[in-house]
Formats: sequence, structure tokens, C-alpha cells
Amino acid sequence: MRFRCHGCSAVIDAVHALPFRCPGHLPGDDIDHVLAPDAIDGVFPAGTEHNPFLRYRTLLSPYRLACAAGLSDAGWTDIVETLDAAVLGIAGGGFRITPMTEQSRLAAALGFRDGLWVKDETGDVAGSHKARHLMGVMLHLRVLELAKLPAGKDLRARRLAIASCGNAALAAAVIARAADWPLDVFIPPGADSAVKQKLIELGANITTCQRGHGGAGDPCFLHFREAVAAGAIPFSVQGTENGLAVEGGRTLAFEMIEQFRGAGIGPDQLFVQVGGGALASALAQGFALGLRFGMLAKLPRLIAVQTHACAPLARAWRKVDGLDLASVARHRSHFMWPWEGTTVSLASGIVDDETYDWWAVVEGMRGSGGRPVLVDETMIARAHEICRLHTGISASPTGTAGLAGAMALPAEKGRIAVILSGVER
Repeated sequence: MRFRCHGCSAVIDAVHALPFRCPGHLPGDDIDHVLAPDAIDGVFPAGTEHNPFLRYRTLLSPYRLACAAGLSDAGWTDIVETLDAAVLGIAGGGFRITPMTEQSRLAAALGFRDGLWVKDETGDVAGSHKARHLMGVMLHLRVLELAKLPAGKDLRARRLAIASCGNAALAAAVIARAADWPLDVFIPPGADSAVKQKLIELGANITTCQRGHGGAGDPCFLHFREAVAAGAIPFSVQGTENGLAVEGGRTLAFEMIEQFRGAGIGPDQLFVQVGGGALASALAQGFALGLRFGMLAKLPRLIAVQTHACAPLARAWRKVDGLDLASVARHRSHFMWPWEGTTVSLASGIVDDETYDWWAVVEGMRGSGGRPVLVDETMIARAHEICRLHTGISASPTGTAGLAGAMALPAEKGRIAVILSGVER
């Protein structure tokens, strides 16, 4: 079980080392270090399980690690079901395949003649897709523990840590509580009071991070990195900090592939709201695997949606035009750096100072013929209102920002897919 860095080509063996931040990273080297598991052989699974971490297990590196360590398929099932049962008891729902439906009323209201399909993540664990990323990380940690692998030595002596303004923190707190693992959460002063109360109820230790902490970028993220440097486990949704984080999100793409295939159609465009970039990179990678396994005739064009208030990915996209991505990965600061100025938006969950997983999103847009699109606050508000009116789905403005991107490109043609993620609280 090997992981490889797309920036420096470092390789680690997951039996002996933790695939979190790339070990080849050196201060000031300006390389975009992100570890990712080696390519998968075999076929697309044809399971019937309702839990995505069982249904798509052969496509997940924690499962392959478990097999390499001598654990049986039944052993993997026990790991997943035990953790899922604990999540169910805490959150009131476990991991299940989430619905995707054609929204004809919404499409008609918006003038989308070729069809609009909506993947609803508001009913996923903790109300968003974020738990998918973190469940993948926790399953890897549990495999290391149960198989007594060298990389898992003294893991329980280390706390989990995450920087988040809401949904990711709640997802982390639920899964950490289910695994009985202490968690430190670094949040901004403006974090929702209901979210903070829930984090306290779940047993998370909260640190509020003010601007002016020192250094450019998100102060929560800077505090998080300090905690990791002091020994904490990066229980984050940034692929740059944890090479396992993106992979769990691929299960959403696998579900969409099967759901579209069951309907006998395929998407032409996939609009995805982008803050840190983990969701978009996971979907890009998941759909690329679907194409490789013959489950798709073509990739949907990946359209990354950001706000005018904070658009570091769109800025990077303009700068990489015509350049070789392998070379780009070795000069990160030329393309991706913290956004300057005001970062206030109704879609608060996608105003990350940086798009941490930017390189993989750019790769996904290039490979599919996609691009970024920027939306203003009026469009964000309208998408939020019209979505609730015509679908009844209670998604936050962040969660409906992908739809705002589709509304901002009325001249685009073809069947559209969006993901509503982040229940309105």
C-alpha cells in the first residue's frame, strides 16, 4: 500500500508510515505536496450494500491496507459497521448512499432545458459531505490499530485536530466521539453559536482563533498546523495536510456514477462549490476512476464555483493557462497564495483563504474541459431561495452555491449535476 506525492514524487509505504503531510516537504521548498494512493486495479464494484464504505470498499486504500495486513473482508465489515453504529447512536444517522434526483420543477424555473440532477447531502452524517472525508481517515486509523501495524504505534496518545468554520468541525466531532478519540477544533470568532454548542456537547475542545495570529492566511489553519507540529493527528479535509482526506469523498462520485447509469444517462456538466477544494478534487478523481473502469462514456465538465469575495482558485486557473501541471506543482506560491482583502460572503463555507487542493481541481477541470465560474452575492441569495422553493431541500447558501454557478452560466448546454451539501442550521 503505497502513497505518492504529486509534487515531489516521494513514495511512502502505508504499513510503516502515516500518509498525512508529505515527508518530502521542506520549509520554503515551494512544492505543492499532496500524497495520494497508487492507482487501483480491478473492476468497479457491483455491490448491494447501502453503506458506501462497504459498497465501494475495493476502491478505498484503507480496505486495501487491511487486506495487505492480513485482515479478512469480514474483518473490514466489522470495522465499518462498529464505527457506523456508534455514529448512528451519536448523530441519529449513519453512512448511507444519499439520494440524487432529477429536479424538473427547479430546471423549468431556471430555464435548464436539458435536465438538472441534484445530489442531496443535507441528510448525510452531520448534515454535509464532510463526514465522508473524515470517515475515510478514521477507517485508516482503525485498520492501523487493529492490525497492529508499525505506522499505528502510539496513535492513541495523539489528539485529533481540525480547522473549520462549521460543517467539517461537526463531522469531525461526531466521528471522533464515535471512535472515542479526543479532538481539538480551531474555529473563527464568527462561527455559528449553535455549531459551537454542538461541538461542546460532542466533547470537542474548541479554540477560537483571531486574525492577527501571525503569518498570512487563515488563523484557524495556522493554529491547526501548530497543533499538528506538536504531535496532533491532522483530522482535516485538506489533502495537503492528510493524504487520506480526499479519498472518502470519492464515494459520492461513485454513487452518482451508479445513479446516472441506473437512469441510463450521463451528466454533461458538474457544478461544484469550492472553498478548500477537497469536494471538487474528490469528485474529479472519483469520476476519472469511473471513466477508467468503463462506467462512463465521458467525463462531465467540472465547473468550480467560487464567490467574487474570495476566489483564489479562479486566480490560479488564469495563471496556469498553457503551463505544464507537473512544473506548476513545483512552484506553488506562483499560483496559489492567501486571498487578500474582504472574504465575507453569504456562502461563508467557501471563503477559505486558499484552495488547499487547488492543483487536483485544476487537473480535473483541464481533463474534463471545465473551468471556474465566479458568482456574486445576489446570485448566491437567489440560488438559495429558488432551491428551497422548488425542491424543499433545506440547504445553506454555501450548499446551494454550486447551483448559483449553474445559474451564472445560462448559455451553457447539456445535462447539469449539482451537489447540495450543508444543511441550513
